[in-house]
Amino acid sequence: MDKSLAVAFAGTPSFALPALDGIATSRHRLVVVYTQPDRPAGRGLALAASPVKERAQSLGLPVEQPETLREAMAPTRLAAFSPDVMVVVAYGLLLPQAILDVPRLGCLNIHASILPRWRGAAPVARAIEAGDTKTGVCIMRMDSGLDTGPVMLRHELTIAPRETAGELELRLASRGAGLIVAALDALAENRASFEAQDPALATYARKLRKSEARIDWREPAELIERRVRALNPWPVAEARLEGLQLRIWQASVVAAAAGPQPGTILAAGPVGLVVMTGRDALVIERLQMAGRRTVAAADFANTRDLVGLVLF
Repeated sequence: MDKSLAVAFAGTPSFALPALDGIATSRHRLVVVYTQPDRPAGRGLALAASPVKERAQSLGLPVEQPETLREAMAPTRLAAFSPDVMVVVAYGLLLPQAILDVPRLGCLNIHASILPRWRGAAPVARAIEAGDTKTGVCIMRMDSGLDTGPVMLRHELTIAPRETAGELELRLASRGAGLIVAALDALAENRASFEAQDPALATYARKLRKSEARIDWREPAELIERRVRALNPWPVAEARLEGLQLRIWQASVVAAAAGPQPGTILAAGPVGLVVMTGRDALVIERLQMAGRRTVAAADFANTRDLVGLVLF
């Protein structure tokens, strides 16, 4: 008979759903799901459940939503579910050592990079921003450090030239779901092995902040284009056009001689808005003005005369 593990799951956003679904349809048993507390959302700021909570409820699983896992009773509450292992995917809360010690086989994390590169909160966005051509997903045994634990399994992916963070996350989430089930199978069959990370190769993927959205047109177009992709779907790169917010959802790079002030719109037509940067020009292909829907920049260019205006 196939060996089955009792699995506690901790996750919050949509990125965690493929892994939750994968475990739910595997030979292993989900015994509890941890997720972030309901948060205000939408214009009415009504409390909204996380994607993971909604899926867990649809599967009929018990759900725990602590504000913190540092309370004295938190390990006892987890131990009551008798988990063999805990799987953590973009949960959003730190797991103190007392929690890590509860499952007899430890805690496994699905991390969206090839560790030790891009430890931290935003590995997908930082890989794109840095111009990496490859990334991947790792299954790591968690320890008290920040993504410092030994790696069990890894799968490498090529980053497509125009791929956004949102698109890449979808691919990584799918790969991670397959890997975590394979990892649980290996643990159940006592054939899992782990490889320590080399700390000398570590890089840090700091958390994305809304303040990063504003474009500095003095930077090279190549870097700006990567940021546009890295900040899609959040917080979305933006500029100001005559004082109004202009969000940039898609862009490309075109060669341009130095000359006009960075941010100057050099051309506006079928290809979109061609904007001068610190080196070469950025072609804005899809944009969104404040309070409006996202449109092709070529269509927006037909609404008014834009050449010569300066984006800030």
